[in-house]
Amino acid sequence: MKVWKQLVLVVVVLAIAGAGWLYFFPGASNLFKKAGVDKVLTADKPATSGGQGRSGQVAPIVVVRAADEAKINDKLSAIGTGKAKSSVSVTPFAAGRMNEILVTSGTKVEAGDVIARLDAEAEAIAADKARTMLKDAQTKLKRAENLSTTNTVSAVQVSDAGLAVDNAGLDVREAELALDRRDIKAPIGGIVGILPVSAGNYITTTTQIATIADRSDVLVDFWVPERFAPAVKVGAAVTATSVARPGETFNGTISSIDNRVDPDSRTLQVQAKITNPNDALREGMAFQVTMGFAGETYPTVDPLAIQWGTDGAYVWKIVDNKAQRVSVRIMQRNTAYVLVNAEIKPGDLIVAEGVQAVRQGGTVQIKGQPASQTDSGSKPLASVGEQG
Repeated sequence: MKVWKQLVLVVVVLAIAGAGWLYFFPGASNLFKKAGVDKVLTADKPATSGGQGRSGQVAPIVVVRAADEAKINDKLSAIGTGKAKSSVSVTPFAAGRMNEILVTSGTKVEAGDVIARLDAEAEAIAADKARTMLKDAQTKLKRAENLSTTNTVSAVQVSDAGLAVDNAGLDVREAELALDRRDIKAPIGGIVGILPVSAGNYITTTTQIATIADRSDVLVDFWVPERFAPAVKVGAAVTATSVARPGETFNGTISSIDNRVDPDSRTLQVQAKITNPNDALREGMAFQVTMGFAGETYPTVDPLAIQWGTDGAYVWKIVDNKAQRVSVRIMQRNTAYVLVNAEIKPGDLIVAEGVQAVRQGGTVQIKGQPASQTDSGSKPLASVGEQG
């Protein structure tokens, strides 16, 4: 190949390389301006799909998502165990042989109902004897009072006869009490549980005869985190669902609150009273108790929007296609969003993708929107035909 052809080929290759460099290198226009060669060479440079900034640099394309708001600490759910409103283990006042049991498991009784009887022959005899002694003492007192009118009996003897009547009366009360206690009575109203003894057994004062539970209401003990302690009040409404009865909701109120936070678990014990319609609930059932609170409202952003710097977490907020760095304090993380404490309002555009190319005050191109040909304070890019 002749030398002149080689020179032409070299010139063409250099021209193509220079044009490519001018087209693709973002800072080429600045270099040409410094060299005094700017308008003609840079006017034909087409705008890219991402838009251009003030220096002719390509604005980064970002994906934004609007900020929203959500509440935290507005709901509490805890698992608790139910127990009867009141439950009593019945034991006798005296020892003896069980003569009969008047109830069965599941019997509903009222307070004072007799549920069993012990043998009471000796106590009945003692009561009759005490009554006889009382009658005798009363007769002697009456005779002494009659004789005292004729001075046959002294006043001291009349006083002693009256004292004997009083003592005999106390003996009657004592004997009748012992006789009455041979009947084992229900101390509270409720439902009788499984009976551990049967008629004919010899029992003592420590033998359990039956258990009686009043489950007209069910008390549920549960524990709440200490941050909820100031918000939990006696009388506050709660709802409960039973693991054994899914789909059913039971209403109730807070009945008791412990006076201290457990230092080991950092929780506060709370007791709720749940109504028990139709006697559907039982002692020992597991419940999920739910309470509602006023809560605290915070802005929410996409989890991908959270960035970290030397001064903590931040996000990029887009205002008029320009990026603003906003410091945030993370309050709670969820799978769908992050609650933050920051100068962000619902509807603000927050960069979720493309954060690596965003700079403070820099122009960005929002994906899905038309490319911006201008930015604040800049003039439109001139075409070749507009060159002076």
